[in-house]
Amino acid sequence: MDVVTLILQILVVLLSVVLILLVLLHKGRGGGVSDMFGGGVTSSMSSSGSAQRLLTRVTVTTAVLWGATIVAIGLIARLSLEF
Repeated sequence: MDVVTLILQILVVLLSVVLILLVLLHKGRGGGVSDMFGGGVTSSMSSSGSAQRLLTRVTVTTAVLWGATIVAIGLIARLSLEF
């Protein structure tokens, strides 16, 4: 169980970094805190709608995998305490 837990912990770290990068790649919608610091300038040519949809799907999939990995680590920890 220790090897599986270690592998899952490494996977959580990798998925966390990937998830942060994916969220930072998303196009801002405006009206948020970023507008106060000059981030409110938008360009209609920045990316296409299909690219944004793909990026959203990849981000959601990564977030679901991240959550499932954390739940798996918790279940393994609980099972190892019972034995």
